[in-house]
Amino acid sequence: MKIEIIGLLITLLLGVFVLIGALVAFLANKKDKITDFSLGLAFSVIIMLIIIDLIPDVVEHLGLKYIWLFLIFSFLGYGVLRLLDQFIPDHHEHDKMTKKEANNNLAHIGIISSVALIIHNVVEGMAVYSTVLSEVSTGLMLAIGIGFHNLPLGMVIATTFYQGNQKPLKIWLSIGGVALSTLFGGILSFFLNNQLVPEWALGSLLSLTLGMLLFILFSELWPRIRHSKFKKERNLGVGLGIIIMLISLIV
Repeated sequence: MKIEIIGLLITLLLGVFVLIGALVAFLANKKDKITDFSLGLAFSVIIMLIIIDLIPDVVEHLGLKYIWLFLIFSFLGYGVLRLLDQFIPDHHEHDKMTKKEANNNLAHIGIISSVALIIHNVVEGMAVYSTVLSEVSTGLMLAIGIGFHNLPLGMVIATTFYQGNQKPLKIWLSIGGVALSTLFGGILSFFLNNQLVPEWALGSLLSLTLGMLLFILFSELWPRIRHSKFKKERNLGVGLGIIIMLISLIV
């Protein structure tokens, strides 16, 4: 089998982890508790993702020479989701929301999280594909490590859309988009022959993602988990998210 095909199959494997996480969320009982657990999980996973993944990658791709690109695209990513936020009905006090408003809020979190994760996963897929071309075993281990932190993200996307009373087609299209985005990154890298994407461009896309994730953290997840009903489940999610990300780092 050609190494390019192996590279694409491994990027597809990353999406499988997202789907597994989504299936776990769908099959779980006590959906309200799973929601608070998943939001706590998302909060810690995104913090760890920024610290151990995005920031080092941005520094690697941009360095000090292009620090201005990091600032511009981080603010741009934050601003894009801030603008999107205005078009999605979700402007209520989190501790005073009705059940319907709470569901709309969850769907809102699912939408903007999907946007940020798709951009992030495209770049991640390109990185994994490039690594596989250099050394298959290293690329596979990298994919497994990344896959560990894709599991909770799949849970979060599925839970927020499901609890937000979204239609099944919309739920699975969103999950599928996030799951297949790493494969799309690999395909993009394949057609670009893995040489035509400059470092500053990859660093800029990662900076854009970082800004989006900061918005999700502080404007969406933090207000929500502060007022979570099931605090034990929320705290368990936060702790498990940290453990999963540390395992992925070790791998």
